[in-house]
Order: sequence, then C-alpha cells, then structure tokens
Amino acid sequence: MAAGRGQTLAGMALAWCLKDDKVTSVIIGASSVDQIKDNLKAMENTSFSAEELKKIDDLTRMAGY
Repeated sequence: MAAGRGQTLAGMALAWCLKDDKVTSVIIGASSVDQIKDNLKAMENTSFSAEELKKIDDLTRMAGY
C-alpha cells in the first residue's frame, strides 16, 4: 500500500499519524540526515482514501492492536 502511495512504510506511518488535524506534531527518531529528509516527505501526502483507512484498520485489528 505504501509503495502504491509513493511512500516508504515508515513514511506512510508518519503520514497516517499526521492525517488528523488534531495532531500537531509527531516525534520521530532518525539516525541520519537522509532519514530525516525521508521522514519529512511524509508531509507531502497525508490524505488517505476511505479504502486505505479501512485496510489499515483491518490489518491492525488482525495484528491485535
């Protein structure tokens, strides 16, 4: 799903955290400048379709979250 969105899995996870207008910041951990740059790209695509959100919800429920 992340690749289809043009994101890494980590980038999609950050975008998912930022998708809600109530969230103003997300704490990240990075071990390099390149990793910070990749994380910042997540802000370029924080919109999720209803189908994507359902799939994420279904997957997290299957994993027990």
